[in-house]
Amino acid sequence: MKKRVLALAMAAVLAMSSLVACGSKEKAEEPTGAATTEETAAPAEEAPAEDTTAVDPSTIKIGMVTDVGGVNDGSFNQSSWEGLQRAQVELGIEAKYLESKTDADYTPNIETLIDDECDLVICVGYMLADATKAAAEAYPEQKFAIIDDASIDLPNVTNLMFAQEQASYLVGLVAGMTTETKTVGFVLGMASETMNKFGYGYLAGVLDANKDAKILQYNANNFGDTAGGKSAATSMITNGADVIFHAAGGTGIGVIEGCKENGIKAIGVDSDQSVLAPETVITSAMKRVDNACYDMAKAMIDGTVVAGIKTYDLSIGGVDIAPTTDLLSEEVLTAVNDAKEKIIAGEVTVPATQADFEAKYGDVYELD
Repeated sequence: MKKRVLALAMAAVLAMSSLVACGSKEKAEEPTGAATTEETAAPAEEAPAEDTTAVDPSTIKIGMVTDVGGVNDGSFNQSSWEGLQRAQVELGIEAKYLESKTDADYTPNIETLIDDECDLVICVGYMLADATKAAAEAYPEQKFAIIDDASIDLPNVTNLMFAQEQASYLVGLVAGMTTETKTVGFVLGMASETMNKFGYGYLAGVLDANKDAKILQYNANNFGDTAGGKSAATSMITNGADVIFHAAGGTGIGVIEGCKENGIKAIGVDSDQSVLAPETVITSAMKRVDNACYDMAKAMIDGTVVAGIKTYDLSIGGVDIAPTTDLLSEEVLTAVNDAKEKIIAGEVTVPATQADFEAKYGDVYELD
């Protein structure tokens, strides 16, 4: 990401300084590729439920494939697994996960879960889109769900999407109202249409709270680089940032570490990350992927799984700021709650694209 006006040469500065085993399903054809080791929720199309009869929960097996951030990323992989763990305890289903260390692990991990006779395979993150689509086409009787990707239009795939721009707007308000230096930061894990929603929401929130604020940006192009995240944070701090928000998975853990070591404020993502640094993480832009995974388990039991897009937004509790608010002032909390009401009522529309952002704020900032 870059700030068109604030040419701080971030990249140049930085250069110097994932359980129960889920036998085999019939395969329509061999998939190609390597085989080595947010609004009320609504489908894209009003497709009928694939099943209509509830089943014994103990017969349901669900497998999950993480992206390269791993199951202990303290972010959306971990939150996804926590949702399935809750489904195991409360609903009685069986679940397991497989961690992906590199992109090359996506296809074999999905294949393993299919071979283990998992009834549903949940793929965590848009980076798994190609592998998920190929598997869904090769195994048309196998149910899949993918988080943060809406590109797969197949009758056996549920796309779980989130209005992350809304949560990011709220933490942007927090940052803009909290900064004392009028300089804040944003570290992105990887630029994409989905991930950029975090950025545009955050930028809008900061500027609505503090029109004179500077926003330093860095695209780590990696969700698992803790050291890189720490280096990015340190560089931003050197350039005056006193509040830094990350949407970077495991890379963001490094961002939080850097903020902690330097005594400035951090904002987490996806889950309540205050547990990582209670005196440093003032809030988090929560994306309730745990609820989405739990909902998929419940739908498998009820026989109500529907293909297409299902969006979790602020109005149904799909996104929000973290419940831990000890480090936020009453003034900030009041502003956040007012903004939530206005977003839900449709009085405030949070930009999710560059065009929407520029229509209100101009072209001072852009996301790569």
